[in-house]
Amino acid sequence: MSRRRSVPWIYRWSRPIIGAIAIAGAILTAYLTITKLSGGEVACGAGDAKNFVSGCKSVLDSPYALVFGLPLSLFGCLAYSSMATAALGPLLVKPESNKSFRKQLDEWTWLFLLAGGTSMAVFSGYLMYILATELQSVCYYCMGSAAFSLSLMGLSIFGREWEEVGQLFFIPIVVAMITLVGTLGIYANIDGPTAEGRLPIETTTTAPQPPDGWKITTESGEAEIALAQNLTKVGGKMYGAFWCPHCYEQKQLLGEAAVEEITYIECDPRGKNPQPDACAAAKIESFPTWDIKGERLSGAQLPEKLAKVSGYTGPTNFKYTMPGR
Repeated sequence: MSRRRSVPWIYRWSRPIIGAIAIAGAILTAYLTITKLSGGEVACGAGDAKNFVSGCKSVLDSPYALVFGLPLSLFGCLAYSSMATAALGPLLVKPESNKSFRKQLDEWTWLFLLAGGTSMAVFSGYLMYILATELQSVCYYCMGSAAFSLSLMGLSIFGREWEEVGQLFFIPIVVAMITLVGTLGIYANIDGPTAEGRLPIETTTTAPQPPDGWKITTESGEAEIALAQNLTKVGGKMYGAFWCPHCYEQKQLLGEAAVEEITYIECDPRGKNPQPDACAAAKIESFPTWDIKGERLSGAQLPEKLAKVSGYTGPTNFKYTMPGR
């Protein structure tokens, strides 16, 4: 009597494990997406407060974190959700109900998992390369997502017994090539000229040097200067730090001349004309923070928003806006 060959545990548990990893990735990227779209700040390590550029915030605010004007994490969330659905969906179909359909569904979804896992791993690998060479920063969210993607690829390969071994070579190679070409195409103009009316922010991937940080490269128009003068007139203040990308973004929105007109309070002792005690007294928790006529605004604000809050009634032909807004 022949003994029935036991099924390796990885074959039995691969789908639930893939589903769990994909759900974790979906939750992670959903958090980043919601935070980005709502203008909030992601939770980062305590070290970021002293060296912003070496932390996750500077990476998530870099040009590489936007694709087609939308947060990259949004596309990551969709990818993880699709992987979770493909992994767990067949488990909901009762084997005895329709064996033929279940077998076909199992085959299709495994091919999808293999292709999807490969694509995500290749894309994450490219981003890790950018993280190490271009951004030269540490982003635990990005590294965690890359680990998830690599795990999904590994489980999609070793999580089942493949009848056609050729699929393990042909599909990953083709998908990897397509993904790499597409990725290079997406980021081909990352440092190229910006569209008219968009905020031409210079790269913030280099370390900001105290006391001034990054150099303001935009020119103020009549409207920006008038708005800045009005903000000062009504007692508006901008609290920030020289290393803060969002503060730099705010300065780029207003332009060099207008920034000279606003009341700017530097909160880092290493910055120019620092006033850390004033920031502590005002209980500033994030940068930049605007205090205008008793109203607090967190994050970089469009000139239109600053005009509305401050009661500005001058010209409104502002020159710049932010990508994705």
